[in-house]
Amino acid sequence: MTILTADERHEIRFTLNGREVVAAASPRTSLADLLRHGLGATGTHVGCEHGVCGACTVQIDGAPARACLTLALQVEGCAVRTVEGLAPRAGRLGVLQEAFRRHHALQCGFCTAGILMSLDAFLRAAPDPTPEAVREVVGGHLCRCTGYAPIVAAALDAAASLRGAAGEGGDV
Repeated sequence: MTILTADERHEIRFTLNGREVVAAASPRTSLADLLRHGLGATGTHVGCEHGVCGACTVQIDGAPARACLTLALQVEGCAVRTVEGLAPRAGRLGVLQEAFRRHHALQCGFCTAGILMSLDAFLRAAPDPTPEAVREVVGGHLCRCTGYAPIVAAALDAAASLRGAAGEGGDV
């Protein structure tokens, strides 16, 4: 059994937004800190650092996870997706991001990245959600600016757009 010291850095390999990366982290480095400070993925915000606010939510192997509670070393061999990975290409917003823009579902934007990551995973699993189901998902995130109604409207709009594009065989 290998014992890791707190300051010793270890190499980890994982996929970040579709790109293979190699990084070094100490055993106590959070995934949020590695993403923001080590890899420049600054769309992942750190709010409470206790997993309560949801601002740091990313996807690990397709499932939402709090990056402030995940140790960087835990993502060895995993696929990590951040808000930067939602856009289909540079200069273009993804369907969910565009719906947020249309419905004014963000104000200060601090919580937005985490909410987008949770909703993206949710809409993949539930392409025809009810407003109550969307509220359940966003209920795991703290937003002090919007009152959540525009967020729910944006998620339902994005779901309808995604269903329409899938029915037409379009690329989303």
